[in-house]
Amino acid sequence: MKRREFITLLGGAAVAWPIAARAQGEPMRRIGVLMHLAADDPESLTRIAALRQGLRHLGWVDGGNVRIEYRWAKGQADLFRQGAKELVQLAPDVLVASTSLAVPALQEATRTLPIVFISVIDPVGAGFAASLAAPGGNATGFALFEFGISAKWLELLKEIAPSVTRIAILRDASLVGVGQLGAIQAVGSLFGVELTTIGIDDLSQMELALTKFARSPNVGLIVTLSQPAAVHRVLIIGLAAKLGLPAIYALPLFAKSGGLIAYGPDVVDPYRRAAEYIDRILKGEKPADLPVQAPTRYELAINLKTAKALGLDVPPQLLARADEVIE
Repeated sequence: MKRREFITLLGGAAVAWPIAARAQGEPMRRIGVLMHLAADDPESLTRIAALRQGLRHLGWVDGGNVRIEYRWAKGQADLFRQGAKELVQLAPDVLVASTSLAVPALQEATRTLPIVFISVIDPVGAGFAASLAAPGGNATGFALFEFGISAKWLELLKEIAPSVTRIAILRDASLVGVGQLGAIQAVGSLFGVELTTIGIDDLSQMELALTKFARSPNVGLIVTLSQPAAVHRVLIIGLAAKLGLPAIYALPLFAKSGGLIAYGPDVVDPYRRAAEYIDRILKGEKPADLPVQAPTRYELAINLKTAKALGLDVPPQLLARADEVIE
């Protein structure tokens, strides 16, 4: 073994030994995680890895001094309820709720166990927190984004596809309030576009409505932020490509999956940041006293391959602003 490799290995062992030694003298703590995606979804693997990395940085090692239990809802309401019930029955020290649909499922199962939520669109409007500064109750965590950026989607879509004059807004009508939709509608007249809303709750009806809409000239698509959109992103992106619709999406992962352009929060970082709140709760603090945190970073991603397929020339100034360009 090379000397540098030996030193590196020795250093790693020195870090791991105190954690392992401490774990032997302390009771095993337990964390329950209710994920909105499937276990084999690459996005799930990335987000869970970030959570585990954040916990390890704070001295919590799965299988050492903490055991992490997972349940995977695959975007299905019955699986959210089933997973929440199973996790609560394990009596964990803290629960982690991934996205807005996981929180009510867990709160239905328990009003006492602490919950750290991640990627929740409107925690106050949904009733998960009394306010961002003082959540109250047994849940706190990380809001996914601020509604104001929704107007940016329309601006960016017009920048990359300036001929668009009619835009369909794909949205989850079950979301509380008008947040995203209202922000887009407020600037629609400024960009001289006609806006149409299409629901995403029924996929077959969505496809029919979007297909009919795409028969008109100069049309485009805004896919707002929602649980169904994330779960069915491959289907939505494929449909937009099939219909030749220039589309902008609310999360960068859509562009990585073949979507034209996306602008939204970094969805992985909050899982890493959530480790801090889990750590504080495990050490005795209460969710009611921990303020809901907002995103710290937004990203612009552009897929040049998709732009070429749609016959679009991406303006150089837009490319220069992109955080990620997929070729």
